[in-house]
Amino acid sequence: MAVRVFIDGAAGTTGLEIRDRLKGRDEFELLVLPDDQRKNAKARKDALQAADIAILCLPDDAARETVALAQGSQVRIIDASSAHRVAEGWTYGFPEIIGHSRIRKARLVSNPGCYPTGFIALLAPLVDEGLLRSDWPFSVNAVSGYSGGGNALIDRFKADKTLAFRAYGLALEHKHLAEMTRYSGLRHAPVFSPAVVPAYRGMVIDIPVPGQAFPGDAGAGNLHEVLEAAYESSRVVRVHDRAENPAEIVLNSDAPASDALDLYVFGEGQEARLVAVLDNLGKGASGAAIQNLNIMCGIAETTGLRL
Repeated sequence: MAVRVFIDGAAGTTGLEIRDRLKGRDEFELLVLPDDQRKNAKARKDALQAADIAILCLPDDAARETVALAQGSQVRIIDASSAHRVAEGWTYGFPEIIGHSRIRKARLVSNPGCYPTGFIALLAPLVDEGLLRSDWPFSVNAVSGYSGGGNALIDRFKADKTLAFRAYGLALEHKHLAEMTRYSGLRHAPVFSPAVVPAYRGMVIDIPVPGQAFPGDAGAGNLHEVLEAAYESSRVVRVHDRAENPAEIVLNSDAPASDALDLYVFGEGQEARLVAVLDNLGKGASGAAIQNLNIMCGIAETTGLRL
């Protein structure tokens, strides 16, 4: 019998991409509300009651509302919002970091944020192995395609062709900081400098690592080896050979959709740069939801992914 999946928020960018990845998959039956019922609480509650798994592609407050509507049902939930990423009772949906078995057994799974996906993938294994200091005040510079900002930002970039770069989060507060800190094993939140560029999809996360971030005189020598070992069994996360590092990393305005996560280590002495490249709508959102859906249903995790 097919698994019944209800996407709450199926008309947004993340929801549309999830539906696209589920097309033609016989393992799933999509429960779809008519357009005039998408915001109707009773219709959504009925869909939640009928579904085996619900995927929430909603703003944070609306996601919390849906979770409340689901009370008393047996529906399992994947929340793509940031509402529950550090909430009690929720499993963080990053299988390469948290472990596949925890996600497979979980009823409530919270998708990682797009920026945190790259940040945590780079730092968590290195902090855990003691190659980087957990008490170091890391900084991270990152750029994303404008689709990560939702329909309003998409419309703004499409309407204003002179808009070349948008820095934000300038008050040094961001909803991603809590999960970036917790799941990287850090004692302090990083200084996070996000920006948006005129590309629809794509993301680069760049973490500078000065010599003081290494314990003792360790240096950058073993960073690549530890990351390679951490992800050696993954078909989604790719750690690139340092000998073949590119001279530059670019985002293309017409890049195709991808659900992979590419990691790079630059530098070999007393400083380094750790770089992650991903599709903010892929492993940063919709692709991660599909990966978690597959795991929760006992299906090969890369089924339906674009790798």
